[in-house]
Amino acid sequence: MSIILTDFARARLFPKEARRNTIQDCTPEQFEHHLNSVTPLAVLDGYAPFCKLHVHRNWTSTRCLAAPITDENRHLLRSDYEARTKDELPVLVRWFEGLEPPVASFLIVILYSREQLAKEGTVTTAEWGIVGCMYTAEPVETPMAPITMMRNALGVEEGGSGVPLDRDAYQRSVAFWQTHANWRG
Repeated sequence: MSIILTDFARARLFPKEARRNTIQDCTPEQFEHHLNSVTPLAVLDGYAPFCKLHVHRNWTSTRCLAAPITDENRHLLRSDYEARTKDELPVLVRWFEGLEPPVASFLIVILYSREQLAKEGTVTTAEWGIVGCMYTAEPVETPMAPITMMRNALGVEEGGSGVPLDRDAYQRSVAFWQTHANWRG
């Protein structure tokens, strides 16, 4: 199996200006090499047939991406309208500022098939492309954010994947994200 780091994921996981809430202690090339040379602990089905999740034990100092919202940290929550790329519409996002979660035990790499990547404008000879990564305490998928599910349902022209909204998955996502938030360092 061959895996590449897509430009989309590179910009988010390895930004030009280093951030504490992205992949740490690893270059994009080292990350890609690791995923091509180390067998994952598990391979999980993603939200669509073209999506797979590779579970790896965290070999970096990358911290958990989501943290529970408590009465003690609620005052650290911030929100704003943001777009992931210049072509996407801004959406409301929420995050913690001033919070330091524990180091993640697992990196769960989100992969799209070559065929799906081509539909979304990324042509590659690799079988799979990295489109994201979850940094977690447990070897289980963090639910996709509700707004990401909606964007996906809008189609590739709006920055999504074209997968219709799954109402039950959406409700599970809302239940998780009502009590958790990402953080920024």
